Amino acid sequence: MKRIPLLLMLALSFSTLLFITSCSKKKGCTDPSSVNYDAEAEEEDGSCTYLPTFTIERSGKTVTISGSSQADFRFYEDSIYILKGFVYVRSGATLTIDAGTVVKGDKDTKGTLIIERGGKLMAEGTAVKPIVFTSSQPVGQRDYGDWGGIILCGKAPTNLPGNEGVVEGGTDARYGGTDPNDNSGVLKYLRIEFCGIPFQPNQEINGLTLAGVGSGTSIDYIQVSYSGDDSFEWFGGNVNGKHLVAFRGWDDDFDTDNGYSGKLQFLVALRDPNVADASASNGFESDNNGDGTDLQPYTSPIFSNVSIFGPLFNSSTNINAQFRSGLHFRRITHIKLYNSVVTGFPEGLYVSRITESLLGSNQLQVQNTVLAGCTDNFAVDLVSTYDLEAWFNTASFNNSTYANNSDLQLADPFNLGAPNFRPNGGSPLLGGASFNNSNLQDTFFEQVNYRGAFGSDDWTAGWTNWDPQNTVYE
Repeated sequence: MKRIPLLLMLALSFSTLLFITSCSKKKGCTDPSSVNYDAEAEEEDGSCTYLPTFTIERSGKTVTISGSSQADFRFYEDSIYILKGFVYVRSGATLTIDAGTVVKGDKDTKGTLIIERGGKLMAEGTAVKPIVFTSSQPVGQRDYGDWGGIILCGKAPTNLPGNEGVVEGGTDARYGGTDPNDNSGVLKYLRIEFCGIPFQPNQEINGLTLAGVGSGTSIDYIQVSYSGDDSFEWFGGNVNGKHLVAFRGWDDDFDTDNGYSGKLQFLVALRDPNVADASASNGFESDNNGDGTDLQPYTSPIFSNVSIFGPLFNSSTNINAQFRSGLHFRRITHIKLYNSVVTGFPEGLYVSRITESLLGSNQLQVQNTVLAGCTDNFAVDLVSTYDLEAWFNTASFNNSTYANNSDLQLADPFNLGAPNFRPNGGSPLLGGASFNNSNLQDTFFEQVNYRGAFGSDDWTAGWTNWDPQNTVYE
């Protein structure tokens, strides 16, 4: 019998071992985006499973999005997205939107973007490439309330029973919790146009709804235009924000409720004299809660450097009869307003009777603030005898009033097509600001000399749009 040399036997054994080893690679799911990803798997076995995501229909560069997603998803700049109906980003999921992306709300289904508690929206545009949410209607046919808007929900505290609420407007989105530092994402250099749906009284979707949103969330450089309800509304939470623009809204510009306690600086609102809501339109509207009860945490936001340009551009302007107050403070709100200017409303400052006690105790504050061009600077309830004018003119508050908007010497703030909000040389707004109040000592606030939202810098330049009706989005 022929013998096999020892070396050959060893070589054959080694080859056999290699063959057996190569055939026993661990199989499993090798896709890191799957829910059952196996980091040790060396070979895909087709077992990968994924979280449910949106229903997606693509036609050319247009992508229609409907339903909900439990998985992370991305909107890319090279596509146009259509929101169909209520579109939910579920808890644990993140929707990322690239700078320069255009998203349209479907008019027929009242498309609305809803970020649930525990979900995130990462929408960070730039001054050159803002992210745009707008109507699906063509140029010349867009209108108030074409779609719902953006609803951002968080886990921060509210003063609602059980510390939980459901967002208005027919959604099933809940908000509220115990985490004041909750993070719902980033919204920066973002426009929201032709949004806001008043389904019925007290059941509205606003341009941007911030419900129980915590301070871990970043809100900066946001313009809401032609909203069919409030431009901005905060329901509880304590998210901070800067550089907010409310343009030609239907109802209120800045509405705070249910224990909201964030800090805000550099806000501007400009109204259309012909457009107001049957419920009465205000610059600010603030309530502790809908019932006016003494529940904590109080609605106690801190605003500084706000400019409200109301519908009375001058004393002869014809305005919608539903306009009411530049500052509408009621239902035990503990709001604080500093270094600001409010112009051109039938009423400059209104404080409800049940809120008057907070004025004497300094729990509601208005300081270093100007009222100008209002028909009546001060208003109280018919059953009240409170001297609101005397309170406003308390010497230490450093407030002031002017008969006419022109007394402020601003560049061109009431130009609906191309406003210029900056003060001219000699304007009384160029000075008079103070940050000595303890509420303004937080490093969030940029200490400036001017009152109102603008000094020499126009921070709206480049990323805002004052004529979205005629803008082609393709």
